[in-house]
Amino acid sequence: MGYQQGLSGLSGASNALDVIGNNIANANTVGFKSSTAQFADMYANSVATSVNTQIGIGTRISSVQQSFGQGTINTTNNALDVAINGNGFFQMSNNGVVTYSRDGTFQRDKNGFIVDSQGRNLMGYAAAAGGVINTAATVPMQAPTANLAPSATTTITGQFNLNSQDTVPTTTPFSATDSTSYNYSTSIQVYDTLGGAQQVDMYFVKSATAGQWEAYAGVHGTAPTDLGKVTFSPTGQIMSTTTPAGVSTPSTGKFPFSITTTDGSTTPQNLTLDLTGTTQYGGKDGVTNLAQDGFASGTLSTFTIGADGKLTGNYSNGQTQTLGLIALANFNNPNGLTNLGGNQYAESSASGVPQISAPGSTNHGVLQGSALENSNVDLTAQLVNLITAQRNYQANAQTIKTQQAVDQSVINL
Repeated sequence: MGYQQGLSGLSGASNALDVIGNNIANANTVGFKSSTAQFADMYANSVATSVNTQIGIGTRISSVQQSFGQGTINTTNNALDVAINGNGFFQMSNNGVVTYSRDGTFQRDKNGFIVDSQGRNLMGYAAAAGGVINTAATVPMQAPTANLAPSATTTITGQFNLNSQDTVPTTTPFSATDSTSYNYSTSIQVYDTLGGAQQVDMYFVKSATAGQWEAYAGVHGTAPTDLGKVTFSPTGQIMSTTTPAGVSTPSTGKFPFSITTTDGSTTPQNLTLDLTGTTQYGGKDGVTNLAQDGFASGTLSTFTIGADGKLTGNYSNGQTQTLGLIALANFNNPNGLTNLGGNQYAESSASGVPQISAPGSTNHGVLQGSALENSNVDLTAQLVNLITAQRNYQANAQTIKTQQAVDQSVINL
């Protein structure tokens, strides 16, 4: 009888319409992956004979396959939005329940943890001191809300050119308040252990000895310290450095000195002026590079997410710090994942166990910060599929209608 075939066909076409409708409804859902209804034929059990006389009894839905193809990526203005370009899923955790997602819409909660819209924690690798990533296990990603602690300056690095054609100052002895007693000066801001800032002034005085200069440094407004002398070779490179009696020279081109701190401590702050790379050429006195290694306290202002998954915090004091690394999970059979809704998937026996690794590793995609992956639904293709499923539904309805006409003819005999 054609009723069973027709009814199964109607059911199958209805299922196909449901799948297509779900695809269309989620065309704008971040990270959504489109699905396709797969069908199988049905036959009644019968005794095998030498001639096949089996007639099919309809169709049934065998599976709903998801296409995990890449969706287009759009940039956003949210630093914590992140898109996966390639294979993999974000690993999420909610009170120990682990799920997986392609939706990279994230934000910080009140404790600094990076979470999705439902409060699930984004999992990744923690960063130890110095930005070293610990890949032993994944942990909830967190961007600390506390200020970045200050770091005291220990070294001032300066590369200068001291004009070989300068004349020896006639005003002696050297005085920081008399510009005729030195040839060149500059300054830089340094920091103590509490982040207090002070200006350190540096002075250079050409000596009567050929190729030799005297160096001085100290906190602005105080008497500078005599650092010693630097001697240049005939080719203009630093040849040797000498320090006052009782002061040891760490190495050529480096001068140790001390300053008082801003917090009133009686313990001086020890600094080193590193002049490595300084030259004595004919030409204007000047600086080509001047830097120091300390900084004040800073607040977290923005984030950067790299292609390698590193989450970097950018602080108000100009410093950056690696806060962690976003991990990706991949599966041997992504189609075996259990779809939980809400852009979440769960591991199953069919999917296999997750392979957790850093972005960019084997079989794992890379990340793009301040971006989101769009749904991979092709609306044009879905509309074509919709028309096809509609025609299929109509054709199966016609099968039932025809069978009804045949039955009516039999009744009328």
